Amino acid sequence: MTTPTLRGALALSLLLNLGVLGTLAWQKLATDGLPMPSGAPTALSRELQLSAEQLGRWHDLRAPYLARLRAAETALAEQHQRLLDALLGERADPQRIAGEQARLAELREARQQLLVEQLLAERELLDARQRDRLVGYLAAQDAVGAVAVGR
Repeated sequence: MTTPTLRGALALSLLLNLGVLGTLAWQKLATDGLPMPSGAPTALSRELQLSAEQLGRWHDLRAPYLARLRAAETALAEQHQRLLDALLGERADPQRIAGEQARLAELREARQQLLVEQLLAERELLDARQRDRLVGYLAAQDAVGAVAVGR
């Protein structure tokens, strides 16, 4: 192979690798639940068939909600660990265990309330057809069951 051919093949390989890495990074952002720029459609917004104006307002509602939800999930994981430590530590202290259980229940209730508040805010943004689509989407995702049992 000649030097120009090798350089061309190397450039093509580099561009292909950069494309793959860019695609993986984009998918990672989407799966991490990070808010998309206002106006950028998501799978859910496409499912709901939001108008351009609704889409911007929807993103404005979701960005702070997602941040608060991530914080709630982190607090729940930490509290769950504290409960496990109380249960499986050197000495089982029934009062400490009860306290850790109570705090875990409070955090679960707070997360559920956060979800309820978000759904009520989104309800105001959506028309009846879009609300029906959201109900179907959440049922398919088992999110409604998560609300009912506090997951």
